[in-house]
Amino acid sequence: MSHGEGAMQVVPAAVGFLLGMGFLLLIDELTPHLHVGSNKPEGLKARLSRTAMLALAVTIHNLPEGMAVGVVFAGTQDGQADISLMGALAMSIGIAIQNIPEGAIISMPMRAAGNSRWKSFLIGSLSGVVEPVGGLLIILLASLFLPAMPYLLAFAAGAMIYVVVEELIPEASNGTHSNLSTIGFSLGFVLMMVLDVVMG
Repeated sequence: MSHGEGAMQVVPAAVGFLLGMGFLLLIDELTPHLHVGSNKPEGLKARLSRTAMLALAVTIHNLPEGMAVGVVFAGTQDGQADISLMGALAMSIGIAIQNIPEGAIISMPMRAAGNSRWKSFLIGSLSGVVEPVGGLLIILLASLFLPAMPYLLAFAAGAMIYVVVEELIPEASNGTHSNLSTIGFSLGFVLMMVLDVVMG
């Protein structure tokens, strides 16, 4: 690959990455939400319950996850992105596994606040509804705009990096048992590597 060809591939990736981060920054600034362990809401002011704002925080995290899955599966259909179907499946399984504790973050406080088990479970589950919606939207867009695939892949990567650096790492480091988040991260990393090798 020549220097010029390499530069031509870097530009769409950089633009898409920055657009993905900008998109998530905009959603983060506009959506009223509350993070676990915090009493100060972020986003636009709204008269929402603490539980509703906590659910919106998890929903913001779930949107780029769905987009990432959609982009990867669109890449398998495209055939130009060197993404195998098993690799896409491994990534979607990894994201599905980490959705379990995300739903629990919403359901457990709701149950502790006196709501029924079914209501707590339902609202915790509904926070993940944006994932398949985001995934399907990206798949539809990718099928219409195949030349934009490098941008879409980088867009999803930028959105996920924003969520990880802005939200997940700081929240995981809070509290008296921050070492558990480090162990969980390590186990998750190993699991994804195994899935990548076995299914990639």
